[in-house]
Amino acid sequence: MHLRHLTLADFRSYPAVDVALEPGVTTFVGLNGQGKTNLVEAAGYLASLSSHRVSQDGPLVRAGAERAIVRAAVVRDGREQQLELEINPGKANRARLGRAAATRPRDVLGTLRTVLFAPEDLALVKGDPGERRRFLDELLVARQPRWSAARSDYDKIVKQRNALLKSAMPLLRKGSRRRNPDADVDSELASALHTLEVWDSHLATVGGSLVYARLRLLRDLSPYLEKAYDEVSAGRSQARATYRSSLHEPVAARIAAGEVPEQEEIVAAMHESFAQVRTQEVERGVTLVGPHRDDVVLQLGDLPAKGYASHGESWSFALGLRLASFQLLRTDLGTDPVLVLDDVFAELDAGRRDRLAALVADAEQVLITAAVADDVPEALTGRRFEVELGKVAACPD
Repeated sequence: MHLRHLTLADFRSYPAVDVALEPGVTTFVGLNGQGKTNLVEAAGYLASLSSHRVSQDGPLVRAGAERAIVRAAVVRDGREQQLELEINPGKANRARLGRAAATRPRDVLGTLRTVLFAPEDLALVKGDPGERRRFLDELLVARQPRWSAARSDYDKIVKQRNALLKSAMPLLRKGSRRRNPDADVDSELASALHTLEVWDSHLATVGGSLVYARLRLLRDLSPYLEKAYDEVSAGRSQARATYRSSLHEPVAARIAAGEVPEQEEIVAAMHESFAQVRTQEVERGVTLVGPHRDDVVLQLGDLPAKGYASHGESWSFALGLRLASFQLLRTDLGTDPVLVLDDVFAELDAGRRDRLAALVADAEQVLITAAVADDVPEALTGRRFEVELGKVAACPD
């Protein structure tokens, strides 16, 4: 799989730009703020429908423009497809694949797959649980695009359930302050709790399937992670990733030990967990159990990486996670995803630079951004583009 062409219109700093690409290594060189990262960000957006730099679509549209267009020619197994996304902040985005009519963006997921590593990935090790959940879910979608719909459904259910919990909270408090609670209050509360049970069922079904998929993914990823970390760091530190579940004990303990319970058991455990925390949820007005409350614990040996790993070890772990993702997708798909290294080499010492270069040199397509061309190891010599003030120019061979 590789990109043959990338076209942007009103995306970030670019009124319009066309870049012809080839398999192998392509490096975009330019000082900070010139627009080189915008190019690879657009490629990543085509693959994941999200940016590695911002959580909302608004900043992706050039100031003064109403929408942005990202278009690419994607080649896989010798066949080329045209992929286009129209980004409309505040409105529904649109997508088009080939000459077909416009469709929902998530329907084109899987057409292009990328693995992107950027300085922001240090948050995978040092940041909050949301960063690690996002990593796992995005890899899950890259592996099997159908999980995009499940993630969206789950987020909607949690939002609805939280709204219901907040509405029940004052009813419970009012009733608890009276010796003889008003019948109407009790009736309203009973009705709210009954409705809550309905949402419990929806949340357990969708959430249970998502947790099950995450656990299977983490189990498959783990061997690649340990190997990738050792190769990047030139050491053996037993890099591991385990799942911390919000389910009740002993199910959470079994999961933390690496077990993957059957999906039906996870759904049942979620129902039981809801029952155990019902009072706390109603008092606080928030859902306390489910995949949105879980975490991925990263460890070096017996110690958690967060708080104990050095700066270099944290970089190696973040790189290991991305390289493991690349190897997993390569094995699953039978073809390489496009590998994107955004301003990575400037953050690494010489040893890690060379080891990373050796590990990715055989990828079908590697897109690199760098402020200084000399930061990129010789093993990754290939085509080069100079990026300056939004203009992209190919350098002579």
